[in-house]
Amino acid sequence: MYKIRGVLFDKDGTLFDFGATWGNWTERLIEAETAGRPDERAELARILGYDLEGHAFLPASIVIAETVATLARHVLPFTSDSDLGALIDRMSILSQTAPQVEATPLRPFAGALKDMDLKIGLATNDSEAAARAHLAKAGILEAFDFVAGYDSGHGAKPAPGPLLAFGRSVGLAPEDCAMIGDSLHDILAGKAAGFTTVGVLTGPARREALEPYADVVLNSIAELPAWIAGQA
Repeated sequence: MYKIRGVLFDKDGTLFDFGATWGNWTERLIEAETAGRPDERAELARILGYDLEGHAFLPASIVIAETVATLARHVLPFTSDSDLGALIDRMSILSQTAPQVEATPLRPFAGALKDMDLKIGLATNDSEAAARAHLAKAGILEAFDFVAGYDSGHGAKPAPGPLLAFGRSVGLAPEDCAMIGDSLHDILAGKAAGFTTVGVLTGPARREALEPYADVVLNSIAELPAWIAGQA
């Protein structure tokens, strides 16, 4: 039996390439909510921390780790209807239809984890509906024992609520679980929950930002099965 018996993944920047997914989403959101108003387009991009010309996120972009609901509050002043709930719905639909580039081929990866008899979960600051849609599109939803978004009732990272809910759901103690993510929100949530913390470099954060906090930093989730096997 492995020391790690349950693995909880972040979604964007961990299972999927962050820039490909959220860059597309952010550009579509800015265009949709500021249609015909170029000055507001530039200002909203600045607030979200996105370089429209370079098609890239700035290091301090709030899109990197905040929930859709938090982002919506920043976008709301630029909308024409001032309806926060309707805006969140529009943002969630955009999220569900954003392209997904897998950090590693996910079907064989998920199969390898199941062959190791690991419990698998996902905790994202995206919505649960979008998370399930993305996992289903990748053909791996059935491999997951637990899926939570910011709106699932467990809170949002960096608070430990979603992580503790995963442990309860699969019947594992925190010391038996690992949190795998690309941002400090993921690592800090893992520390708060008592999980082993694994950083990956497929998101915006660089190694030097993650190493002081994570128990280990891997290049990508592709290295995870071998690392877990080495902890036995």
